[in-house]
Amino acid sequence: MIVAVVLLTTAFTIVVALLAGAAAGKLARLDGATYPAALTRAAVTFGAVLTLAATLASLFT
Repeated sequence: MIVAVVLLTTAFTIVVALLAGAAAGKLARLDGATYPAALTRAAVTFGAVLTLAATLASLFT
């Protein structure tokens, strides 16, 4: 049961990080950024969300 909860939580976190990255890339592109710059902003946002999730997970354990 615990393994299922961990897997679902991990999948949810990755989906949220992907959505945040996609939103950041889209907003950057709408702001007039080039495709490489928008991709960089999306990647930074994706990494930041995963870092925040890992920090919170280590805080609660």
